[in-house]
Amino acid sequence: MVTRLRRIEGQVRAITAMVENDTYCIDVLTQIAAANSALKSVALLLLEDHLDSCVATAAAKGGPVADEKMDEAVAAIKRLVKS
Repeated sequence: MVTRLRRIEGQVRAITAMVENDTYCIDVLTQIAAANSALKSVALLLLEDHLDSCVATAAAKGGPVADEKMDEAVAAIKRLVKS
């Protein structure tokens, strides 16, 4: 995941350079869309990991902690869907 985030960081730096160099707007927008897509991909990986570990463990234990983790996961999914 860190490798992916560093790659995205490089993409964002390249976008900044494109803007500084007055690159054609459509080309900049294309790169922004690619960076957004890459960030969403990382977000989905993090969510999957969270569900597989934290939420699954809490659900197995049950009780209020499980409810809290499920609510937290639902809120995270809602944020991702809105973005």
